[in-house]
Amino acid sequence: MIRLAIIGAGSMAGEHAKHFGALEGVEVVAVCDLDADKARGFADRHGIAAVYTDLEAMLARDDIQAVSNVTPDGVHKAISLAAIAAGKHILCEKPLATNAADAEEMAEAARRAGVINMINLSYRDAPAIQHARDLIASGAIGRVMHVDASYLQSWLVSHAWGRWDSDSQWLWRLSEAHGSKGVLGDVGVHILDFASFPVGDITRVNCQLKCFDKAPGNRIGDYILDANDSALMRVEFAGGALGTIQATRWATGHLNSLKLSVYGDKGAVSVVLDDAKDRVLTCFGDDIHPANWTSVECSQTPSIYQRFIAGIVSGHNDQPDFARGAALQRVLDACFLADSQDRSVVVTTTSDKAPLPA
Repeated sequence: MIRLAIIGAGSMAGEHAKHFGALEGVEVVAVCDLDADKARGFADRHGIAAVYTDLEAMLARDDIQAVSNVTPDGVHKAISLAAIAAGKHILCEKPLATNAADAEEMAEAARRAGVINMINLSYRDAPAIQHARDLIASGAIGRVMHVDASYLQSWLVSHAWGRWDSDSQWLWRLSEAHGSKGVLGDVGVHILDFASFPVGDITRVNCQLKCFDKAPGNRIGDYILDANDSALMRVEFAGGALGTIQATRWATGHLNSLKLSVYGDKGAVSVVLDDAKDRVLTCFGDDIHPANWTSVECSQTPSIYQRFIAGIVSGHNDQPDFARGAALQRVLDACFLADSQDRSVVVTTTSDKAPLPA
């Protein structure tokens, strides 16, 4: 039996509790949150026995082997490092940190401690993106030439998920002082991974970020609304392909839409998660000249929750791990620099000290 604790008691933590609670051989035994009432309510809803407001006390329990870090971005580092120091296997929400230096420190700490470490890039769970990666790796579409990817949300327009202007779970995502890196850090990290997982590393970026006026003085209570809510990126991949990547919270008509199209010199693949998570559109072979697209059904793949637990049992650290999270954070850092200086930026490697001018 793997005994797991959840750190954070917000809405996403509920997803972790639901998925881990459904796995055979896993027991969610504790939840920790600074807000005691919130933690108790969470525990009651999910049938969790122990409630903590003191992280150190919870991590001191020898019977807890693993934790899920489902806290705001700005505290991922401190909490993750504490869990790693306590010898706990860890699944952390994305983005791994708020800058590459912190993310790399976390990845190195997990490596040295020998704990299973993964970052919750949940769209990797879609069978479609796994199959698209396999097709591209097999050479089915030839040399990749162009990539187009988007992550579209509308919660600054729609109330389908609640009221962003009165609910703290949304307001903090709009405020840099509350640890947010805006739409780029929140969901841009997803679409950057979604595009580069099947294609290869992003080596160069140009980026434009914008925070639109949303309230008088761009402030609601304690929340200064200064984090970006639209991001446009122009990128180059290690193999030479060019790409456009975008993320926004203003996409009316899209609750949570991811799309990826990859074009090669011998064909193309497209993944549209709104249409189906287990289907890939392909255009190669005899379909190229008439521009026909074929829908291909994909085999089911295990979720990150399943793969995290399997890794604990087997001792094999599956992907995406903290090192992948740090690599993505280097792309995010390059995007912020590119925006601030209005120029293209070379994405650093772990041995580089800072993003480089293109």
